[in-house]
Amino acid sequence: MSTLTYPEVGATRLGPLPEGYNHLHHRAAVGRGRADFEAAGAAVTEWRMHRAAGARVNASAVRAAAGVAVEVSAGIGRLRIGAPCEIVWTAYEDNRTGFAYGTLARHPERGEESFVVELADDGTVWFDVMAFSRPASWYARLAGPLVPLAQHWYARRLGNVLRRTVSAA
Repeated sequence: MSTLTYPEVGATRLGPLPEGYNHLHHRAAVGRGRADFEAAGAAVTEWRMHRAAGARVNASAVRAAAGVAVEVSAGIGRLRIGAPCEIVWTAYEDNRTGFAYGTLARHPERGEESFVVELADDGTVWFDVMAFSRPASWYARLAGPLVPLAQHWYARRLGNVLRRTVSAA
């Protein structure tokens, strides 16, 4: 029996995103060519991108795989908010690498978020964040429209961090 807190498991992989949730889609070019694609894919699936963006990541494995438990947290000291998740799908393909995690109990939101790097035919390396979520905690409900704004800001931040990570590789 799944402990995920939403029924539409895998919707970020196959689409469409389910109704009744806030939707997020952010796409950014982060590099060019096979070497940049490989560097970006490793940074995403080995949690380095999230850590470089300032989040703490506690995962049950060093690399994303279906069933891996992940807790991402942000904040300072006692004001740190943890977000427990489970990896629900991964992609380790020739031109596509990434994963999605789904929310578990104690996560402030309910839904799924994917982080995927793709190598396009023209050599551009694209980073995509796709998510659907709705509040699950009193403080997420209280924050109201600020939560989607913060999610969009964080997705853009991840793209910028990944671009810098790839250019330094």
